[in-house]
Amino acid sequence: MKKAYCTTPRLMLSATGSDSGKTTMMLALLAAFQQRQICVQSYKSGPDYIDPMFHEKVTGRAVYHTDPFFLQQDALQQLVAQTAQHANLAFIEGAMGFYDGIGQTSEASAYTVSQWLQTPVVLVVNPQKMGRSVAAVCKGFLQLEQNHFIKGFLLNRVKNSMASYYKEIIERETGLPVYGFLPELPSVQLPNRHLGLLTASEIEQLDEKIKLLSDTAQKNIALDALLELAASAPPLPLKKRILSDSVSFRLGIAEDAAFCFYYAENLDLLRQCGAELVSVSPLTDHSLPKDLDGFYLGGGYPELYLSQLSSNRSFIQSLKTAANQNMPIFAECGGFLYLLQALSDINGAFYSMAGLLPGTAVMQKQLCRFGYLTLTAQQDTILAEKGTQIKAHSFHYADSTRNGTAFLVERPNGRQWEEIQQQGSILAGFPHWYFPSNPHVPKQFAAQCIAYQKSRMQKAGEQSCRF
Repeated sequence: MKKAYCTTPRLMLSATGSDSGKTTMMLALLAAFQQRQICVQSYKSGPDYIDPMFHEKVTGRAVYHTDPFFLQQDALQQLVAQTAQHANLAFIEGAMGFYDGIGQTSEASAYTVSQWLQTPVVLVVNPQKMGRSVAAVCKGFLQLEQNHFIKGFLLNRVKNSMASYYKEIIERETGLPVYGFLPELPSVQLPNRHLGLLTASEIEQLDEKIKLLSDTAQKNIALDALLELAASAPPLPLKKRILSDSVSFRLGIAEDAAFCFYYAENLDLLRQCGAELVSVSPLTDHSLPKDLDGFYLGGGYPELYLSQLSSNRSFIQSLKTAANQNMPIFAECGGFLYLLQALSDINGAFYSMAGLLPGTAVMQKQLCRFGYLTLTAQQDTILAEKGTQIKAHSFHYADSTRNGTAFLVERPNGRQWEEIQQQGSILAGFPHWYFPSNPHVPKQFAAQCIAYQKSRMQKAGEQSCRF
């Protein structure tokens, strides 16, 4: 059988470090390519939910993650090959600095992604408060690892009058091209809060900001040269994937301003397992939709909507009824906080939550846990049988009095603890799970939902026979 390949051009945008303006540069380039009618499939390396929301705002396409901790090389190549095959460009935004990986290593860094995917890299450099020293920064990145894919640079927050100055220095000292620059654009500054940037839906006049970024990139960046560079990436092997179009069960997905953190890959796998995804808002809906067979509450910002969530008692009552009927319910991070008895704001004022799980939680002023995790089931649960392992990550400013003991959690440095509550048909905890790292997990969840559906329909049939 003849081998199939994905020939879509690939490019990675990385940077010397966080806060260098990489996301702003990424949005500018995405918007500029879109303006040229180039269909871009974007990716984010690292466990990030917020940056992909901005990507999706520009491209109108789901955003996927190129994360070497979550997936092995072959699986990562397949993810990109499958999702990019119908696009004109696969464009990856690296996380943090190019070589920033686990601990003091480059493991699972943007550098690893570029190696595994053989993808040319353009490095974003912010040369403010530097002269010729900018060349030392650039040369350092080229020399730290001899086997790298850095093929050029983009300058950010550079005055128009200084762009040629820095370009000449960098190109002379490194022998690599500077593909252009973005000037300081105060009007497109993206505001932050404790989990990172505000989400795309919260930014005022975002369309106008994106238009300005696109126009500026069209003027100051060599877009054709970047596309030519992307075309130099070798094809990726493409394995045939059998997709199921049949719908077997209805799965509610909490989707509103309070709950908005989901991996597109997780939702794709649930659909492949037969799920019809039904959008649900614990903020504004009066109750769960009828005929749901399961409920998935992702992370987000419940701490910003405590009064509204707490006062929506009719929705909470419908959720309690579903739980009492043993509907499978899975919750991550913010969703877990919502299922507890109460959650406090940063000032210590408590608000009653859904009360489906024991324990309360308090918002802290700093991160409680952060980083990659490997989860091992200590008992049979609705998503994983005892002994099952799956990759995940944590990033939260809250802590709970009852974090749970259903899973053994291990950091890459070997530190271990127990976490995640299993109560009846509910599984909930702080970690954000990455389903593609163990596709058996969404299959197990789907099987639980289908079993509940059969039980629900059988009960409905028995009740109808009584009348």
